[in-house]
Amino acid sequence: MNNKYKNIIDIRDYSSYIKGKILDAKYINKYLLLNKPEKYLNKNDDYYIYCEKGKQSRSVCLKLRLLGYKVKHISGGYSSYLDYINK
Repeated sequence: MNNKYKNIIDIRDYSSYIKGKILDAKYINKYLLLNKPEKYLNKNDDYYIYCEKGKQSRSVCLKLRLLGYKVKHISGGYSSYLDYINK
């Protein structure tokens, strides 16, 4: 896998993460991520964050960017990913 995409974070609920995730994604609870980003993120690295449909991850990314983190949300979230791989 390209190292560019190694930092993928799933912020859906844990049961959804267990049922299926993007390859190599790690689960981080969105509230923990927002309240203690320094525990999970490094300001020198790029991160890709997703939720189910993309709305929550977009909001989380906006807040994290204001704190100086390099984050991008995955447009359409996990649902979009499933549509893509099931074509």
